[in-house]
Amino acid sequence: MKIAIIGGTGLEDPEILKNPRETEVDTPYGKTSSVFKTGQIESVEVVILSRHGRDHGIPPSQVNNRANIWAIRELGCTHILATTACGSLREEIKRGDMVILDQFIDFTRHREVTFYEKFENNDLQHTPMADPFDKELRQNLIEAAGSLNLSFHPRGTVISIEGPRFSTRAESNMFRLWGADVVNMSVAPECILANELRIPYAAVALSTDYDCWKTDEEPVTWEEVLRVFNGNVESVIKLLRKTISSFK
Repeated sequence: MKIAIIGGTGLEDPEILKNPRETEVDTPYGKTSSVFKTGQIESVEVVILSRHGRDHGIPPSQVNNRANIWAIRELGCTHILATTACGSLREEIKRGDMVILDQFIDFTRHREVTFYEKFENNDLQHTPMADPFDKELRQNLIEAAGSLNLSFHPRGTVISIEGPRFSTRAESNMFRLWGADVVNMSVAPECILANELRIPYAAVALSTDYDCWKTDEEPVTWEEVLRVFNGNVESVIKLLRKTISSFK
């Protein structure tokens, strides 16, 4: 077993690995977002990828998701745990709460969303996506979050927008009407591509703001996202550690 962690905002270079080293992987799709940091957590082999680069220089629309997921498979990873900041679209999902995602809505527009650019030899690749987040991984995250007494929600639908801009109020309210619980710029098509390569994938979304649908709150800003995520990043790391230790 080998776990890949795809780190979102605030997790670019977490000091959580034993015997850390760096590995670079060439892919048919170009360069990955960063080199991989590899090592162990609780004796489990782990690799960490910085989704937006170590210096956070890659905007959401420019993340090379195909290269990232392909390289993760090439490294022999059997599971993917992703972390991401998100905006809450529900009153009950407060700043600092974690959401163990179970559904997504892909509202991106300009990203490569599949490895299958053509079907060869009549091999029609239409990947099932009814339940895109792996059930076993999700359950491990839920049990770990409960044992750590974290403030979390065991399910939630994320809508991934193109970015890098934040939503308008009209969009934010539309997303709520569509049934989304949180909004971010990262999970799609990352989750789609992992499913295409049959790598079990689960994501933890940390709520940092209320987007802009709440008129009694200031609209989201990047500074606020960073402030709240960085204030809760230790809880995210504890959750990852606890979840990974369950695979020993």
